[in-house]
Amino acid sequence: MSGAKVFSWNVNGVRSALGKGLSDFIAQADPDVLCLQETKCETAVASALGLPFAHQFWHEAGKKGYSGTAVLSKRPPLSVKVDFPGDHPAEGRVVTAEFPGLHVVSAYVPNSQRELERLDYRLEWDADFRRHLARLARTKPVLVCGDLNVAHREIDLANPDSNRRNAGFTDEERESFGVLLDDHGFTDTFRSAHPDRARRYSWWSYRPGIRERNIGWRLDYCLASDGLKWSAPEIHDRVRGSDHCPVSVVVQADLG
Repeated sequence: MSGAKVFSWNVNGVRSALGKGLSDFIAQADPDVLCLQETKCETAVASALGLPFAHQFWHEAGKKGYSGTAVLSKRPPLSVKVDFPGDHPAEGRVVTAEFPGLHVVSAYVPNSQRELERLDYRLEWDADFRRHLARLARTKPVLVCGDLNVAHREIDLANPDSNRRNAGFTDEERESFGVLLDDHGFTDTFRSAHPDRARRYSWWSYRPGIRERNIGWRLDYCLASDGLKWSAPEIHDRVRGSDHCPVSVVVQADLG
């Protein structure tokens, strides 16, 4: 079985990204599955953008121009569902596509925001999301791709000391992410393959000079459940078009 290429990218507005090279990136990378986050686009509009995938599943937020996720694939999924059980606002944060050999989940995890005003909700969201992934993993392997809005370890951001207690690097968020890895059997594919590789980030502030000096955070992940065979995890940090860059992994799984 040949490997399937799965890419994930927080595009910070899919229409904006199309004006900044998204189509060229897709043509060059040639993903079998592309997960998008922060699409910021209504489903009807997004479906008419002409992206080169036969099967497109867009999940918009209730608030226009906010959040949104998608799974785009060459092969038809067996089923597609959005969101998961729990008391959550309609923010378009999760699409789950079931293929013959695995579930692919595109996720945009809530940001805890300034002054950590949304931290408590973020942790509730995390707990419900873990339960969703655990249910999926009981049926077949799972690949979770997306902007998970946490730098797990100090190596995953440029300035850990000055960012403690900031959104994305609180003890609570890091511990919550660790529960998914340690207690639910998920593997951070990039960090597993490159345990000591520093200065590899997937998000940079738009402030002048920040990306050029590589003052970033690793917020985007491909997480594999136990039993899923994977290889070649990568962070495509030379790709522009958003404040995030794409991440990818190759999986040995039947996409149909």
